[in-house]
Amino acid sequence: MTTPDDELAVAPETGTGALRLGITRRMVAEAVGTGFLVMAVIGSGIMAQDLSPDDVGLQLLENALATAGALVGLILMFGAVSGAHFNPVVTLTDRWFGTTTTRDAACYIPAQVVGGCLGAIVANLMFELPAIELSTKERSSGGLWLSEVVATVGLLLVIHGCVRTGRARVVPFAVAAWIGGAYFFTSSTSFANPAVTIARMLSDTFAGIDPASVPMFIGMQLVGMVIAVGAIRLFYPRSEEGP
Repeated sequence: MTTPDDELAVAPETGTGALRLGITRRMVAEAVGTGFLVMAVIGSGIMAQDLSPDDVGLQLLENALATAGALVGLILMFGAVSGAHFNPVVTLTDRWFGTTTTRDAACYIPAQVVGGCLGAIVANLMFELPAIELSTKERSSGGLWLSEVVATVGLLLVIHGCVRTGRARVVPFAVAAWIGGAYFFTSSTSFANPAVTIARMLSDTFAGIDPASVPMFIGMQLVGMVIAVGAIRLFYPRSEEGP
């Protein structure tokens, strides 16, 4: 038996005619997608350290390329199911503009956090490390916090700039390009995602973050989201949003 919530409908963030399934399926998609994203970030960081132990720049390049490649695949994989948010600031921005519901946002965000944490555990286990090992990598400075604002603003502008100008199909590649580039031009290496930030504190590896550094990172990501909302309305206005 199906319910109305299980029927096919239009998903504005992924293109006309995309699948929108029941909330349970979409929550699982968000959890699995965020989990795979965190596996890509942490796993490639561990592998990079093993492959290039004496070259931090090469480690970062390997980490960035693997993350960007995984992002393309994951957004293509789950975009038609849940919109492929994998990121609370993406979900909250959609809620701000009314392209998702309060119920969906309230379901998506916990799923993203839980999925990300499970992804960190799996990444640790794949490399035969303790399942949970809190990071000792301190990331705390004004430059890092500013970087998170910049990275988050740019990410949201890329997504909404593509969607609002009729180019939703290029979002997987645009997002991957932004994140891959921002690994290098931001001093924080562009976390730009509260769920991934929380998950990365569970791995004491190349991609980890000390739990004490997490609150400010998330706070700056939320600041970036608020700035991005204003910039989206400025650059890509819709009639119902006013001048």
